[in-house]
Amino acid sequence: MSAQPPAPLDPEAYWMPFTANRRYKRDPVLFDAAEGMYYQRPDGGKVLDGIAGLWCVNAGHRRPEIVQAIAHCAHQLDYAPSFQMGHPLAFQFAEALCAQAPGDLSRVFFSNSGSEAVDTALKIALGYHKARGQGQRVRLIGRERSYHGVGFGGLSVSGIGGHRKNFGNLLPYVDYLPHTYDRSQMAYTHGQPAWGAHLADELERIVALHDASTIAAVIVEPVAGSTGVLVPPQGYLQRLREICDKHGILLIFDEVICAFGRLGAAYASERFGVQPDILTCAKGLTNGAIPMGATLVREAVYQAYMDAPEGAIEFSHGYTYSGHPVACAAGLATLAIHQREGLAQRARELEPYWEDAAHALRGLPGVVDIRNIGLLAAVELEPLPGQAGKRGYAVHQACLAKGSLIRSSGDAMLLSPPLVVDKPQIDQLFSTLAEVLQGA
Repeated sequence: MSAQPPAPLDPEAYWMPFTANRRYKRDPVLFDAAEGMYYQRPDGGKVLDGIAGLWCVNAGHRRPEIVQAIAHCAHQLDYAPSFQMGHPLAFQFAEALCAQAPGDLSRVFFSNSGSEAVDTALKIALGYHKARGQGQRVRLIGRERSYHGVGFGGLSVSGIGGHRKNFGNLLPYVDYLPHTYDRSQMAYTHGQPAWGAHLADELERIVALHDASTIAAVIVEPVAGSTGVLVPPQGYLQRLREICDKHGILLIFDEVICAFGRLGAAYASERFGVQPDILTCAKGLTNGAIPMGATLVREAVYQAYMDAPEGAIEFSHGYTYSGHPVACAAGLATLAIHQREGLAQRARELEPYWEDAAHALRGLPGVVDIRNIGLLAAVELEPLPGQAGKRGYAVHQACLAKGSLIRSSGDAMLLSPPLVVDKPQIDQLFSTLAEVLQGA
């Protein structure tokens, strides 16, 4: 008996995230399989993944070790609650994460996404000060052009206006540092710009305005990813750390994109030599195979909570799927791959080749800047007059039609491939982008 053809796809029921739904559903882009560096279309065509899914598939797609770990765990323990009970995998994964974390980030709280990891971090920061008798520290400091997820907490400290404008009032008591990008001073920088460390001193202005005794935490992405790969100026993060220490303010690094080898180190804090008090991660945590987020904290932050009375719930926070066993199994398998294959070191070794390939696009039609660090790059395009983002989206579509997935963020073309990428695949990604730009 012959196999029946698949039923026609009706895309209407699915309300898609961060998508122009009506435009997409007129001409859907679908992937139905993936392996290694490639997605597969329903017609069998291959697409080279230049963005690691969505910054997350750092070890490459459909790794057998992760698939097997997921299947084995689901067969043995599909779910176990984490409220007042536990399962071994959560403790094993927490220990493994903390063992490779920088400094004394020695405790981890599990959630389900980067957004939840950030909201968890903000609540931990507020509760930490309250536990120490400084409950008046309620103010949170974000940064312009930052992205910290879509929960009300993360959105409140995010600095991308288009994400915020439709939702009215968010959290009170929030202020913002200026972003760190000035094209006139930084255009075509290789790695960290030499100009801009002084922008961290804006935190002193905010402290003078509000008083340090009201400020709980500062949250920044070490490299601002979704807004267009804004690399921190030399000395900038170090200066933020100094000011936070001076005024008793917690420093939170949002490493949802930066962690797990992306910058040629296990964490961005390791690459830049700056110790945060709280660190959030997700995406590469499980290689994108299962949703999971994690919030790591320094020992002193955790211990402040442990002064609560014996038997009390020290931190009234959590999710039904916190420390989900299948996610922990995927995470343990992912960490093992990173350690066995040295993916962070591989990224660091490929970085000069990646950098040269990116900057070779300088001078092509429409290109106004190129930024890079680790295996991250952005090629900034001049917007079409009065049509911001239209050029970038058209270039994204044209690259996809040629078999390369390169994401557009407004008019910045973003590249962030799996860390298993090889030099011919790097050449393909940038040559495809160059070909599209030359024909635009």
